[in-house]
Amino acid sequence: MENEKKSVVLSCIQPTAVPTLGNYLGALKNWKYMSEDYECYYAVADLHAITVRQEPAKLRKQTMEMYALLIALGLDPEKNVVFVQSHVPEHSQLSWILNCYTQFGEASRMTQFKDKSQKHADNINVGLFDYPVLMAADILLYQADFVPIGADQKQHLELSRNIADRFNQVYSPTFVVPEPFFGKVGAKVMSLQDPTKKMSKSDTNPKASIGMLDTPDMIVKKFKSAVTDSEAKVYYGDGKDGINNLMTIYSACTGLDYAAIEKEFDGKGYGDFKAAVAESVVDSLRPIQDEFNHLINDKAYLEQCAKMGSEKASYTARKTLRKVMKKVGFWQV
Repeated sequence: MENEKKSVVLSCIQPTAVPTLGNYLGALKNWKYMSEDYECYYAVADLHAITVRQEPAKLRKQTMEMYALLIALGLDPEKNVVFVQSHVPEHSQLSWILNCYTQFGEASRMTQFKDKSQKHADNINVGLFDYPVLMAADILLYQADFVPIGADQKQHLELSRNIADRFNQVYSPTFVVPEPFFGKVGAKVMSLQDPTKKMSKSDTNPKASIGMLDTPDMIVKKFKSAVTDSEAKVYYGDGKDGINNLMTIYSACTGLDYAAIEKEFDGKGYGDFKAAVAESVVDSLRPIQDEFNHLINDKAYLEQCAKMGSEKASYTARKTLRKVMKKVGFWQV
């Protein structure tokens, strides 16, 4: 039916670095299509970013840039709720309440805390330990039915489900218990320098990843130096991790399957193939980069969209928070 209520999907991304080609082909490319079937909330998760020390001016700049990039991806702020997390104070308020319904043992079992503690041993703060509860608040505020997650976030979503179940059992049904979102599977893009590892925006080797805002020249140079093998034949197979990765990228950008790619480059060398992959990536990212460059120079429009997004998000968030506060027993006026 036309007026049938859509399921709610929440997606958040931190503004700590420009997303990679892997982020784009693996997930972000599909975000704009989700709004056709779902009621979508998209957030720049700046509150999560400060578990690691940030330079204030840089954080503000990166938050605005990430917000602009989301719109440049095609996430229409009129059709979707596109907002900045810190613009909606209910996230922090609900997070505190949910802290009191999260067991210490549950939180201490989060493996990402252990990993990040090792990386940031000079700043093992409570926020770093507690941010899975803030993530639960992000999800539960909007009564999200589904949350797109990577393998590293499965544990956090399970914690959100446990908290929601516990609160619902204590007070009566209050929160939707979220499920992982399994939509269209995007391409799994690996590092250009170590194709056995996933492409990551935190990779210390600048040649290993393609940033969504990299210039065409940068993209071409990085693909030229991509690791391959000595066989000099383009086909998908065992022991050809580098070529397999380039074929995955080329397929995602052109829509060609592996058989068609093998036929196209039959008798051609890796140099020709790398150049073609680079060109396909440049062509795929160009419209996003053009739109981003237009948006980032229109600060008034970005602020208008962010304000509209935070108002829409706050409307839903306030309803959930007031319901929670009433059930817990807070005096509200």
